[in-house]
Amino acid sequence: MKWEKKGFIYNTAGDHDWNRTYACGPTVLVVSDKVWRIYFDSRDDYNHSRPTYIDVEAGNPKNILYVHDRPLLDLGKIGTFDDSGITISTILKVGDEVWMYYLGWTVRNTVSYHNSTGLAISKDGGKTFQKFSEGPLLSPNWKHPYCNGAVDVMQDGSVWRMWYTHFVEWRVYSKHPEPLYNIAYAESKNGIDWDRPDIISVDFIDNQKGGIARPSVIKENGVYRMWYTYRGAADYRTNKAHSYRIGYAESTDGKVFKRMDEQFNLQPSDTGWDSIMMTYPYVLKYMGKYFMFYNGNGFGESGFGYAIGEE
Repeated sequence: MKWEKKGFIYNTAGDHDWNRTYACGPTVLVVSDKVWRIYFDSRDDYNHSRPTYIDVEAGNPKNILYVHDRPLLDLGKIGTFDDSGITISTILKVGDEVWMYYLGWTVRNTVSYHNSTGLAISKDGGKTFQKFSEGPLLSPNWKHPYCNGAVDVMQDGSVWRMWYTHFVEWRVYSKHPEPLYNIAYAESKNGIDWDRPDIISVDFIDNQKGGIARPSVIKENGVYRMWYTYRGAADYRTNKAHSYRIGYAESTDGKVFKRMDEQFNLQPSDTGWDSIMMTYPYVLKYMGKYFMFYNGNGFGESGFGYAIGEE
């Protein structure tokens, strides 16, 4: 598949106290044959993130039709798993509802942050959401001592499949702890209660640990196709050589994937909003083409754009 960048779409205007900076983690809901709803997260003056959305023309996402003027969810009660931030992870239609899986953020003392996975549900087509619970669906346990990051969820017949960012350790570089993570697999019968069978879907190459995150999966002709982001272990925020790139993998069972990163042909631009990193991809297929929405520099501080892929 050959990909072509189509350019920048949107960054937050910073016109409210909850959306001063960032438009992170673009995630698309197909509302109709004319409208796509792109959810993303913005941050307030205290670096707390909250999700919101814009509506764009289907197939032409640079044509912005509507900009929502309020957050969809607010921070959790003090002491809960999402009291320091909420970032959207994936979204899907479940019957007449729209389900949003999201990351809850808390601040830690020994490391920078801690993530767990929550769920919010919309009964009006994705315009408003209510949290499913005050507690997370996925969080550390005796088998999984570290936190978990962004997920993608698919209803695949009678099985719900989840691919999630799986933290394996924190390691100190230049006196700063950095998280190392790959992508693991989980299953459910109802989308709420998840079994994690110790299966790594996308692993490090030659045990060179770094960061592999934000899976986006499409199933076609019995093959699961995953796009994700990957980076070096340290010095990845501003160093182009170590910063996030987008990778690709395939699987026939939906559990263990073969990395085929060389099949994704795009790299950061020479200048501009995605000149240091390309990260947090979300892919959908429309009219025989693949639309990838992604963030650029600063993990979404520079906003998001898109690329189109064709076989």
